[in-house]
Amino acid sequence: MPVEEIVRSVWSPGEEVFYSASGEGRPPERGTFILRRPGVARYRLLLVTLTAAALAVGPLSATVGTGWAPPILLAPILLLGGLRLRLPAMGLLTTASVISVVITLTAAVQPAQLIALIVVAGLALRLSHMRGGVGIYGLRGDQALIELKQRLQRMCQMPTLPRGWGRKAVIRRAPGSLFGGDFLVSCQEGDNLQVALVDVSGKGGDAASRAMMLAGTFGGLLGATPAPDFLPACNAYLMREDGREGLVTAVHLDLNLSTGRYVITCAGHPPPAKFGRGSGAWELSTAQGIALGVVSDARWDSVQGTLRKGDALMLFTDGMWGSRADVDAGIDRLLGQAGILVQQGYDKAAALIRELSHGDDDSAMVLIWRT
Repeated sequence: MPVEEIVRSVWSPGEEVFYSASGEGRPPERGTFILRRPGVARYRLLLVTLTAAALAVGPLSATVGTGWAPPILLAPILLLGGLRLRLPAMGLLTTASVISVVITLTAAVQPAQLIALIVVAGLALRLSHMRGGVGIYGLRGDQALIELKQRLQRMCQMPTLPRGWGRKAVIRRAPGSLFGGDFLVSCQEGDNLQVALVDVSGKGGDAASRAMMLAGTFGGLLGATPAPDFLPACNAYLMREDGREGLVTAVHLDLNLSTGRYVITCAGHPPPAKFGRGSGAWELSTAQGIALGVVSDARWDSVQGTLRKGDALMLFTDGMWGSRADVDAGIDRLLGQAGILVQQGYDKAAALIRELSHGDDDSAMVLIWRT
C-alpha cells in the first residue's frame, strides 16, 4: 500500500473490496482495492479521544508523579485501540504512547511497567492486524465466531427418527480448537435417511476453514442430488474448485427407515461397522474407494445390507483410534469397546469417544440402531 494511502487511511478508513475480471481468453485477474466509506465520525472521535488520552498520560506522570499517574495507564488505552481501531490508526496511537512514555522518563519509572507496556503494545498491534484481516472490529468478531459455531452444531444434528429407531452423533474437536475438520451432514425425506460423515485433511484449526465451507456445500448436495450421485457430485466440486488443497474422505449412508435396507459408500474413509444381533459382534463393512478430490473419474463400490431389530451401524473417523502407527490394533480396540457399548446402551457413545480419542486429532462417530 502506498505511503499516502496509509496516511489517508488513518483518518478516513475504507473497506477492502475484492474483484475478479477476465476477457478475450485472458486468465482471471484478481485483486483488491480500498473503497472509502461514509459515516466515520464515531471512528474519528474514538481515534482523537484515545490519542489525546495517550498523550496526556506522559505530562500527567511528570507533573503529579508516577505514583498517581503511572505509565501503565496506557495499557487499557492500547488494548481498546487494538479492539476498535484499524492498523494504520493503531500505529498512530502507539506512536502517541511512545511519546508519552518518553516524557515519563523524567520521572521515576519502574522497568517492569515499561516491559509490560511494550508487551501490551505488541499485543494490541497484533490484535488490530488480525481483526483487520477479517474486517470485524470490537467484540463483534467474538460474537460472529460464537454464532458460526452454533450454526455448525445445528448443521451436525441428525433429524429425529421414527419409533423403532435410535441415533447418536458425537463430534470431538482437537484439543484447544474451536472448530475442526470432521463434520456431519444429514437429511431425511419421508422414510429415507441420508447421512454423510466427512473428514477434511488436517486437524483442528488447520482444517477448520475448509471444513466449514465444505459442510455447507456437501449439505446442499446431500438434499439436492439422488443418493447414488452424492459422492460423484462432491468429487466433481472438489476437482473444480478445491482439488489441490488436500484430501477429503467421506462415508455416505442411504437408509430406508421402513425396511431397514441400506447402502454404504466409502471414499477413502474408514469403513463403517455393523453390529448383528444374531452374531453378537461388530463387523467392518467391505465398502471402499478412493478419497474425494483426487481423480475426476473416481468410482466407489457400494455395500448393501439390512438393519433388523437389534442391529446397529457405526460410522467413525480415523481420530477414533488415536495413533496411526498400528491402524489394525486401533480398529480392533474400537470394535471391542463398541461391544461393551452394546451392553451398556448406545447413549454412552460420548463416553466411548472420551475413552478412545486420546490424540490431538479430531474424531467423530455416528451410531444408528434399530429397536
